Amino acid sequence: MAEVVKMPKMSDTMTEGVIAKWHKKVGDKVNSGDLIAEVETDKATMDFESYQEGTLLYIGPKEGEAVAVDAVIAVLGEEGEDYKSLLEGDSSASKEEENKEEASSNTEEPASDDVDEDSPSVSAEDLGCTVITMPLLSDTMTEGVIAQWNFKVGDAIKSDDAIADVETDKATMEVTAYAEGTLLYIGVEAGQAAKVNDIIAIVGPEGTDVKPLLKQQPSSSGKVAKSEEAKQESKETKEEASGSTASASNASDDSRVKASPLARKIAKEKGINLNDIEGSAEGGRIVKKDVETFVPKAKEQPSAPASAATESKTISLPQYIGEEKYTEQKVSQMRKTIARRLSESLFTAPHFYLTISVDMDNAIEARGQINAVAPVKVSFNDIVIKAVAVALKQHPAVNSSWQGDTIRFNEHVNVGVAMAVEDGLLVPVVRFADGKSLSHISAEVKEYGQKAKAKKLQPSDWEGSTFTVSNLGMFGIDEFTSIINSPDGAILSVGAIQQVPVVKDGAVVPGNIMKLTLGCDHRVVDGATGAAFLQTLKGLLEAPIRLLA
Repeated sequence: MAEVVKMPKMSDTMTEGVIAKWHKKVGDKVNSGDLIAEVETDKATMDFESYQEGTLLYIGPKEGEAVAVDAVIAVLGEEGEDYKSLLEGDSSASKEEENKEEASSNTEEPASDDVDEDSPSVSAEDLGCTVITMPLLSDTMTEGVIAQWNFKVGDAIKSDDAIADVETDKATMEVTAYAEGTLLYIGVEAGQAAKVNDIIAIVGPEGTDVKPLLKQQPSSSGKVAKSEEAKQESKETKEEASGSTASASNASDDSRVKASPLARKIAKEKGINLNDIEGSAEGGRIVKKDVETFVPKAKEQPSAPASAATESKTISLPQYIGEEKYTEQKVSQMRKTIARRLSESLFTAPHFYLTISVDMDNAIEARGQINAVAPVKVSFNDIVIKAVAVALKQHPAVNSSWQGDTIRFNEHVNVGVAMAVEDGLLVPVVRFADGKSLSHISAEVKEYGQKAKAKKLQPSDWEGSTFTVSNLGMFGIDEFTSIINSPDGAILSVGAIQQVPVVKDGAVVPGNIMKLTLGCDHRVVDGATGAAFLQTLKGLLEAPIRLLA
């Protein structure tokens, strides 16, 4: 009998996996234990072995496609067996949900739609009206908030009137009517938000019934607004052409010049007369870039006395034209999980930070003596891990985690070691670090580092930490703060050893100082508790002989 093969959950944080490679194809025989695919999880690329036997009848996702955990990825059975009913059964639940959502959305539609279905559609042009929609005032804008209305229903509107101020994601900007008539309808009250292209106002002949326009689909109203705007702009172009002689006599007045609200605002701030600028938009309309790139022409000055020959010269800078470019890369499973877990930690756990300076003179001397006899080279990070493990045994409150209704105080010490890899960050765990020697810790961390770079870490390697150490000292970072690796209650950020002048026995002498910053979850670790832990850790690092006791 045919059986479905589902995307397995290969780590505690995995929500979906990417099929990196298929090792079998449809029609191949598969035995229990055979490698059928490689799956890229949020931690590493792992082998997926079959627990079933049979012929591979169906493969769902292609290589490179992401699949949710427990979704069907393949079907095994007897050669020629009909398996389509299994796939239909798997999707029945999702189809049922879609039907429910569709039914609920149908019930939410207004009853008036049924009435208007057979009635002829009425356009704004038929009524002689202009529909004003929420304009797209910035490249990232999805909605705007009406900061204030400058007119009320019944007021007469001119084409260049700013009828409202709209607060976008960038700034507060004016919305120009581009229509003449009476303000017949206001769709959004001051302080409320409207999506881009939603109807916010209607202008037209006084007394016009605008209800038929409000019953139209939003898409049609958007088209109407665009056509009306184009019509109005062409009308204004003709008016400007016929009134060119009149504008020449009053060149200083630029209130009738076609310009966007933002362009008009920038010109006013720079003291530029819009009559002097040539617009690049449709119909000669002046936009932001026209004002920003405008270079004033030198005006002819009347003959001046010789004393004015020393007047200052204007400096014009050449215009630099560049090209905006970017590339986009698909987010990896590891990066998705890092983003989700760290966001959950930062926005759930109330973080606070404590920083302390440690004199590393004795640790430097001790490391040299240890490496003279140790089977593997011990790093400063290995010494920090060992010191952290010993200090945690003395301060169990820091070796704890928030469980909601309870606080778990861990009696074992498992130290997670943050490691940077090509796609992000992994945190393998040195288990029972308090009982291991420096050489043992060093060898284990080096092995984890090699496995991490080769993407060979297994879930058992990164699960179960009770505390985390993050070290950026090798990059020359003096000090920094880290986000807690949930569910741990704290994380230690280790900076570089800096050679600085220090005071010893009343004299200024060269010293080697390292800064440690403890990030704490305030739900389980209080300030005094974290400070006491750092004091113990400082004492162990400044007298490392105590780590060998």
